[in-house]
Amino acid sequence: MPRYVALLRGINVGGKHKLPMKDLAAMFEQVGCSNVVTYIQSGNVIFDAPAAFARSVPVVMHDAIAERFGYDVPVVTRTGAQVARVLEANPFDGVPENEVHVFFLSKKPAASKVAALDLERSLPDELRVVGQELYLHCRTGMAKTKISNVWLDRQLGIVSTARNWKTTQKLAELAAS
Repeated sequence: MPRYVALLRGINVGGKHKLPMKDLAAMFEQVGCSNVVTYIQSGNVIFDAPAAFARSVPVVMHDAIAERFGYDVPVVTRTGAQVARVLEANPFDGVPENEVHVFFLSKKPAASKVAALDLERSLPDELRVVGQELYLHCRTGMAKTKISNVWLDRQLGIVSTARNWKTTQKLAELAAS
C-alpha cells in the first residue's frame, strides 16, 4: 500500500484547537488507515492506505475531527513520493533552511490566480508557486510575514497549510521509511 502524509492546519497552535496526537492517530486508524505515525504536535500524520481511500482522507478526517472536537480543520494530503519531490523542487536552494517554508495547497491553483498574486505584499520575503506548493523564502520570520494561510486561500481560492523546511524534510524521511 502507498504511504501518505496528511497535513492538518491550525491544530495545537497558540493554545487553540487542542488535539492530542495519540487521539489523532487513533482516529486515522478507526477510519481505515494503517501504520499510522504522527510527527510533532502540529498535525502531521503519516499513514498507509489504498489509493482510492486516500483520496477521501481530507474530507473523512475533516468531518471526523469536526464531529469529535468541534474544529473546522482543513486537511491536505500528499503521497510520500510527492513530499520527496517537494524537496527536489525547492526554488530557494542555497537559502538558509530556517528561512524556507512550504505551503501545501489542496489542489494546483489556476495560472491566472498565481499570476495575480501580489509578490510585493511582504517584502523582502519572496514566494514561488511550483505545481501544488507555494515556497516562501521568509527573510523576516513567519511571525512578521504578511503571507498567511488566510490570505493565500483567499487569493488562490483553495486551502493551504504551511510547514517549515525542517518539518518538510522530516515528513519526506518518515514517508520513505
